[in-house]
Amino acid sequence: MNEESYVTKILPDSIKFYIPRTEGFMDVVKETVSKYGSLSLIEFDGYFEGKFEPVKYTRLEVHTAAANEDDTTEYANKIRMRLKQNSLAFEFNNKLLLVSKK
Repeated sequence: MNEESYVTKILPDSIKFYIPRTEGFMDVVKETVSKYGSLSLIEFDGYFEGKFEPVKYTRLEVHTAAANEDDTTEYANKIRMRLKQNSLAFEFNNKLLLVSKK
């Protein structure tokens, strides 16, 4: 029997950004990849802010071993401003947070 060596890596922090498919979206994706190394994208229709027509959103999901909730909140706010949004939702370790304009 031939056994191969392997390494297991535990990534305890999960971050999910819910971002609209607006101008600048791909720049945010590229920046997030460079910041965290890898991610997954899931596209869905969102009905937010009381709107009846769907808007295309993407859940940008990152798993990492080096995340901080305060730093992630600041990063989410930068994304919100960059995409010219009134608010931006994200999950940090299964806790939903909403960053909104004052």
